[in-house]
Amino acid sequence: MIAEQGFTTNLPLADLNRPDNLIALKWAGEDLTPEHGWPARLLVPHLYFWKSAKWVRGFELLDEDLPGFWEQNGYHMHGDPWTEERYGGRGLTQHEINKFRNASKKHGVGS
Repeated sequence: MIAEQGFTTNLPLADLNRPDNLIALKWAGEDLTPEHGWPARLLVPHLYFWKSAKWVRGFELLDEDLPGFWEQNGYHMHGDPWTEERYGGRGLTQHEINKFRNASKKHGVGS
């Protein structure tokens, strides 16, 4: 997902394409406020909402799994709560982050 201010998250298509997921545009009949994720908020309950995203601006389908913002900072690449996948270990070094950013630009993420 591509969100405001350069935030991204990775999510395999199998986890995105589930009937219990929601893309919220409104709450109680009103457009979401920026505080609550306007213009769109993705809700992914089966992953404890860890892979949910506020301020969604778009989706980018890629051939490879690239880490999003939080994954670059130590969160697990998948995030299955039933197998304790909250943290993926250490955060990435600035060199590794730059490598992924360059790969994302090559694939068109964020554009």
